[in-house]
Amino acid sequence: MKYCIDDLELKGKRLLIRVDFNVPLDEQGTITDDTRVRAALPTINYAIGHGAKVLLISHLGRPKGGPSAKFSLRPVAVRLSALLRRPVEMAEDCVGPQVKAQIGMMGAGQVLMLENCRFHSEEEKNDEAFTRALADLCDLYVNDAFGAAHRAHASTVGVTRFVKQAACGFLMRTELQQLGALLDSPKRPFVAILGGAKVSDKIGVLANLLSKVDSFLIGGRMAYTFLKVQGHDVGGSLVEADRLTVAAETMEQARRAKVSIHLPTDHIIAERVDAGAPTRRVEGTIPTGWMALDIGPVTLSRFVQEIGQAKTILWNGPMGVFELLPFQGGTFGVARAVAASGAHSVIGGGDTAAAVAQAGVADKMTHISTGGGASLEFLEGKELPGIAALTDKD
Repeated sequence: MKYCIDDLELKGKRLLIRVDFNVPLDEQGTITDDTRVRAALPTINYAIGHGAKVLLISHLGRPKGGPSAKFSLRPVAVRLSALLRRPVEMAEDCVGPQVKAQIGMMGAGQVLMLENCRFHSEEEKNDEAFTRALADLCDLYVNDAFGAAHRAHASTVGVTRFVKQAACGFLMRTELQQLGALLDSPKRPFVAILGGAKVSDKIGVLANLLSKVDSFLIGGRMAYTFLKVQGHDVGGSLVEADRLTVAAETMEQARRAKVSIHLPTDHIIAERVDAGAPTRRVEGTIPTGWMALDIGPVTLSRFVQEIGQAKTILWNGPMGVFELLPFQGGTFGVARAVAASGAHSVIGGGDTAAAVAQAGVADKMTHISTGGGASLEFLEGKELPGIAALTDKD
């Protein structure tokens, strides 16, 4: 068990909170989705209410070569101020004497947004001098950035070595509880729905869940590597040739474990990935020059039936190119089925979180993870460095 923010004495303390404010911005610098900002509010509000001087640190995007107005966290500070209904001051940097002086003038319950930590190349290198500079700003540290917990960076791991106590925030705790329950105590039947582009992204999850789930529903482009192994003609659909052996081994392991793997039997195909491209539905063989871009209605019906019997559902990865209208049917159909199932449903973040939001059923899901890559590594059974670094409860 790790310390959580409600285990800390916060009054009058300088509290550095690592948040995940890596939000999407349009060309004008306007936030197009503030989900990650809202997700951090319970932790931030708790810190404010318990009299901490609240310092927020995050990355945004992948800036190259130093500070860039395009990747400034200023728009996030403005949005956060509106959500908190109180001022959120903005620092010019995330370390240094000017920042330290600004913190020195803060009162209890005030909030300061530090500038993008990735403006310093030392952040991703987990540089010791940089981590000491971060630790010098604060008395206590909280990590509430589950989406960055799989990165051993200065603001997620290094800083914890030089503070008295390092705890998780409420969002991090919820993520660990929800994802941990899938691995430790799922209600059965437990159905895992996996999609997306690549087998290589999900093979670790498949392997780790083989002893825990009752069935897998596999869609998206990754399904066609498995279908190729079975001898099906998949046309121009994406196949990872270097993963054919591991896909075959996984299917054999599932057979021995008596875990069902359901693959698409019909497909929505097109000659190119384009909303205006002519489409066809085919069963079995996909013609040369055509590629599968969504599961077909027969497959969807079979998936919906499996979902309807589940008591626990994990979903990570869309069933097709749901961003384009002709290829939304499978993903949105699965989303509606999961929403209607009454099962304990955990959505694995990233594109899947976007899909359930676009389908209008996000509020029907038990938990939507804020960390795509982090949730995958956790479900693979890997230790996440940002969590391992936090202080253990005796």
